[in-house]
Amino acid sequence: MADALSVIPAFVLRNLSDKLYEKRKNAALEVEGIVKQLASAGDHEKITAVINLLTNDFTMSPQANHRKGGLIGLAAATVGLTSDASQHLEQIVPPVLNSFSDQDSRVRYYACEALYNIAKVVRGDFIVFFNQIFDALCKLSADSDASVQSAAHLLDRLVKDIVTESDQFSIEEFIPLLRERMNVLNPYVRQFLVGWITVLDSVPDIDMLGFLPDFLDGLFNMLSDSSHEIRQQADSALSEFLHEIKNSPSVDYGRMAEILVQRASSPDEFTRLTAITWINEFVKLGGDQLVPYYADILGAILPSIADKEEKIRVVARETNEELRNIKAFPSEGFDVGAILSIARRQLSSEHEATRIEALHWISTLLNRHRTEVLIYLDDVLDSLLQALSDPSDEVVLLVLEVHACIAEDQQHFHQLVVFLVHNFRINNSLLEKRGALIIRRLCVLLNAERVYRELSTILEGESDLDFASVMVQALNLILLTSSELSDLRDLLKKSLVDAAGKDLFVSLYASWCHSPMAIISLCLLAQSYQHASVVIQSLVEEDINVKFLVQLDKLIRLLETPVFAYLRLQLLEPGRYIWLLKALYGLLMLLPQQSAAFKLLRTRLKTVPPYSFSGEHFKMSGLNIHEDGDPSQDAGNYRNGINFAARLQQFEHMQHEHRLCAKEQTLPRTSTPPSMTTMGVENSEETGRTIPTPAPAPAPTSAAASASAAAPETNRPPSRSRRGPGQLQL
Repeated sequence: MADALSVIPAFVLRNLSDKLYEKRKNAALEVEGIVKQLASAGDHEKITAVINLLTNDFTMSPQANHRKGGLIGLAAATVGLTSDASQHLEQIVPPVLNSFSDQDSRVRYYACEALYNIAKVVRGDFIVFFNQIFDALCKLSADSDASVQSAAHLLDRLVKDIVTESDQFSIEEFIPLLRERMNVLNPYVRQFLVGWITVLDSVPDIDMLGFLPDFLDGLFNMLSDSSHEIRQQADSALSEFLHEIKNSPSVDYGRMAEILVQRASSPDEFTRLTAITWINEFVKLGGDQLVPYYADILGAILPSIADKEEKIRVVARETNEELRNIKAFPSEGFDVGAILSIARRQLSSEHEATRIEALHWISTLLNRHRTEVLIYLDDVLDSLLQALSDPSDEVVLLVLEVHACIAEDQQHFHQLVVFLVHNFRINNSLLEKRGALIIRRLCVLLNAERVYRELSTILEGESDLDFASVMVQALNLILLTSSELSDLRDLLKKSLVDAAGKDLFVSLYASWCHSPMAIISLCLLAQSYQHASVVIQSLVEEDINVKFLVQLDKLIRLLETPVFAYLRLQLLEPGRYIWLLKALYGLLMLLPQQSAAFKLLRTRLKTVPPYSFSGEHFKMSGLNIHEDGDPSQDAGNYRNGINFAARLQQFEHMQHEHRLCAKEQTLPRTSTPPSMTTMGVENSEETGRTIPTPAPAPAPTSAAASASAAAPETNRPPSRSRRGPGQLQL
């Protein structure tokens, strides 16, 4: 320290700490001259002493004027050193950088000025302190004092020039610092950072694109800044990087894809649009690199398809199509389970367009990777079944197509129908609002006969008898009215003459027994008119209730539709179709006379040619007249392999169970159920005996009356036990 005092006169040191800028400036010129002489003499020991004096006694002084003088003195010493300044930068620069955080704004200003002068002298040698200088400038760019900000901007421009000229700049060391600063919200700092990113990217020897994933998220953050200028600068920088990506042979798409996926759900519209645009380009350019990220990308695209901004919707749809057209395989890293999980999650989206595209994806995966999809079937099946209640018909139809694709094999077909019946049971509105649509579409996709046979098998053992009755009535109405089931109706019309028709009739009969009107409708459709008449006469008082009359009203109106045109034409031959007439008159007798259905059916029957039942055309003594008027021995109870006597017992047994169930439901919970023997029936569960079924009603003809005794028992159904809910558990 003594050496420095002997070199620098006392008045110079005194003026260097003066409150007047001019005196400090003149003193600094004196220091510059002294250092220059010492440098010429090569006396670096004294130069070091001078720098230490300026650092310790001035820049670290508690007096602001001393600190100002020390800063200007260090800058002057650097100027005096000229080409030798690099040897002393380790002493000169740190105290200047420390002054950037001084509490006095004027000290901070002089620190900027001092470093500016130092940088002008040392140029490229200055790079070794770049990270510290960048950090200091980053803070000063948001300084509260306008003059300090102005000085910092001048210094910043000079540092940028030096960096672009230097071959010593290390981008690897700089990127961590940049990444750390990118999430700062201050607009001045953001402007400062974008400026540096743009400048560094313009330098040919600096590969900013390779480090883009490190600061890409920060740039996207700036797209939603309140300052239009910052948004514009960030967008410009991103556009330039995207252009470079398109022309670059090697890009790390994966890391950036993760960032873009997050930004695609930003609340800021412009950010979402930019992110989706980048994803669109990545899908086109990324190739194999993006295969592991397809699920994440799809998770960003599907919600964007329903974005409120049209531009985003357009780009998202285009990207979705591009992604779906790419054929990747699990062996390449394509995660079928992850894609399915995303699609399943989007099935609950509030937007119809998103739900539709999610279903398209599930369908695509089933077509391309069926084996892998079936592995994850349990994870998606519940969501697919819930989607059957979707308010959109288009969504429901697509869900059914997916279900049909899954149900190509018998195992999954049975599972689908069981799940469907279960959902109809627990969700009455689904059956009411969507039942017809679902059943009709499944019949088109999976073969109507196959669907109806499976439904009949399940409903035959349904433990909830009320639900079974409602479900059968719904299926029967669909069968009688839907154009999609015309082939099924044609097959049933041949039940008495065709083996396939007979098998279908018998298959449906078992479950149709849950509803008297459904059985009657089935018999009319199958042209089994004698059995329809017998069923009508077998009805007891409890069967003819409000629900029955409502169903009967519907049937009478259906008889006037084109579906039953054949039946109405058969009325032109009353001598041949006596059982049809008797069945229709039986229905007429069940209707209240003042009802519209009564008047409608009576009007129709009045148009029948006026032959009398007692006329010569119907003399019973010489000719036994059976189902459709053709003579055939024992035809009343057994025809084309159908044991009608056994079928009647089956029907009466089921209706007996329905009546018992209805009575149980009307009993008070605290009362003891009446003994079954009081109704003429033993309780089968307590006594172990089967419940006897009432004998079939006597047929109107002698042949019909004796047919049941002669008919074989091969088609008689086994005694039916009430199944517990566990048999249809999911």
